[in-house]
Amino acid sequence: MSSAADLARRLGEQAEAVCRYYLPNGRRQGRYWTCGDVTGTPGRSLYVRLVGERAGKFCDASTGEHGDLLDLIALNRGLDFRAALDEARGFLSLSVLPIHQVAPPAPTNSSDAARRLFAASKPIRGTLAEGYLRSRGLDLPSDVSALRFHPRCFYRGPAGRETWPALIAAVTDLDSTITGVHRTWLDPDGGKAPLDQPRRAMGHLAGNAVRLGVASDVLTAAEGIETALALKTVMPAMPVVAALSAAHLAALLLPSPLRRLYVARDNDRAGRFAVERLRARSGADDIDIRALAPRTEDFNADILTLGPDRLRTWLAEQLAPGDVQRFLVADEPR
Repeated sequence: MSSAADLARRLGEQAEAVCRYYLPNGRRQGRYWTCGDVTGTPGRSLYVRLVGERAGKFCDASTGEHGDLLDLIALNRGLDFRAALDEARGFLSLSVLPIHQVAPPAPTNSSDAARRLFAASKPIRGTLAEGYLRSRGLDLPSDVSALRFHPRCFYRGPAGRETWPALIAAVTDLDSTITGVHRTWLDPDGGKAPLDQPRRAMGHLAGNAVRLGVASDVLTAAEGIETALALKTVMPAMPVVAALSAAHLAALLLPSPLRRLYVARDNDRAGRFAVERLRARSGADDIDIRALAPRTEDFNADILTLGPDRLRTWLAEQLAPGDVQRFLVADEPR
């Protein structure tokens, strides 16, 4: 029976056929196959090398996911490692047909795999994941339903299959349906795991987010989970969402009753661009969109560098006066 490395090599030799089969909504651009994500949605974020020594290697510029075609098949079909091997063997056992004759598969979505992973995880309180967040100066919000912990979460790296503890965050749509998960792999001794990419997302991310609190008329949107938790630490009553990247922040879908959106951007060009995109998209909806800028590179670094009290003072200079009273003064520790 073929090994995983041999299957990945053979898939790479038929990289374009694999892409046309599993990612039929993409297209070839020079030496690459491009599409929106590992589930095959239209777009250009994900690219797969089609020729050369690295044929079959893929990377998603939005989420950081990367790997070979065996990894891509697992994510595309929502399969575990063993089932992905069987799927690849099934594909390679097909007669070798001209590329244009390969039929596209039925639509699939790795959101199902994300929901299974989240269901298999445990409550976060009292776990290694809570300890990791506290080491980052972050308090868990009163509602931690979006955050869980998995003691042995699968990680696919250059050395093959590994398992590490992981912080698991649910990505949900506006109807609270889980569409994906974000994983932060952890070192059992503290901190992030010593991996090339200790953070990865899976599932349908575009427009959706990790939600901390229920939004009504005011919402804060951040790029990363730890940035969102830093803001919840100093403003517990403020509903905050984490879009997981600047690109996804710019594409965030907003709830209909919203009248004011704070965009807690990272202090870089991508963060500033995300604010501009959201303003351009939401101008006709009469939503007041205001940027929240950190003092350092992001708000998690701010809370570690400045401390909670100085961070509250800095935020007070940027919030609308009524929101200062509502979310900062009312939340100050007695």
